[in-house]
Amino acid sequence: MKTRIAVLPGDGIGPEIIREAVKVLKAVESKFSHNFEFSEALVGAIAIEETGNPFPDETYHLCKSSDAILFGAIGDPKYDNNPKAGVRPEQGLLAMRKKLGLYANIRPVTTFPSLLDKSPLKKHLIEGVDFVMIRELTGGIYFGELRGRTEDGTKAYDTNVYSKEEISRVTKLAFEYALKRKKKLTAVDKANVLATSRLWRETIQDMEKDYPEVEVEYMFVDNAAMQIITWPKRFDVIVTENMFGDILSDESSVITGSLGMLPSASVGLQTSVFEPIHGSYPQAAGKNIANPLATILSAAMMLDSLGLMKEAQAVRAAVDASLAEQVVTEDIATGKAYKTSEVGDWIAGYIAKNSF
Repeated sequence: MKTRIAVLPGDGIGPEIIREAVKVLKAVESKFSHNFEFSEALVGAIAIEETGNPFPDETYHLCKSSDAILFGAIGDPKYDNNPKAGVRPEQGLLAMRKKLGLYANIRPVTTFPSLLDKSPLKKHLIEGVDFVMIRELTGGIYFGELRGRTEDGTKAYDTNVYSKEEISRVTKLAFEYALKRKKKLTAVDKANVLATSRLWRETIQDMEKDYPEVEVEYMFVDNAAMQIITWPKRFDVIVTENMFGDILSDESSVITGSLGMLPSASVGLQTSVFEPIHGSYPQAAGKNIANPLATILSAAMMLDSLGLMKEAQAVRAAVDASLAEQVVTEDIATGKAYKTSEVGDWIAGYIAKNSF
């Protein structure tokens, strides 16, 4: 079976970490006799430099015609430090989500035994943490059409807009995840203050009858932010709106001890995107020191989505082995630190020489 994979390296460390994920996928391709067709395209700051558009039409058409998309990272200090920049790399990410209908971001948050001491939280709080954050991606304040500044520039405004359809679509996915796990769903909102949050809560309450096996709890976002740090093991599946999910998922990533360990998937109406949760880390670009494991684990999520469960498990087993053998980059190393490319080589080699 031929599988078409669009590869979007992006900016900063994006090309380096994507290179290792592709290396691992090629090892899977060879080991399990598949046919993966990789095609690269521009996105982010590099796309602005070459085309003036952070998400060019050519990239969109490639993504639309692909079975899955492997994405690195976007962002460049040149734009971060210029508040008057008319076009920004991040606009490419928002455009990709909107054009491809990427309505839900899925972030599994799990801890790794060898990294427990790297977490800022106490060991007894994080051992066995295993929950999934499901964030709505195409609505809310990031996409509100009414935004701007007053003529004198002293006031600015953004609008937070949600429809019942947008809420029910992502919540249906969250309920389905809960059914496959511990049958518990936490809906995070700010319904005591925001009209949009009240619509979220009403919509989810209406859906509860369709999923009688799932226990549903409702939690204000400020409380959720505290609970994720003080009692993360209480969660199973969390569903929330765009901005809350953006903040809470980044907070959750700290639990593991390294941003370089967590993968994610953005589920779309046409195709899906698989990417590490971290940013472009421009300070490390070109130094061959970035942690590729989150990107490699994102590739495993991609294999799952394609129905290649055994292959995905092989990738995860190889990552577990690299952690056990301490073949890791400097951000999580306790002894010798390996280069980005060396970690990718080791994991690809492990897949090639072992049975699964």
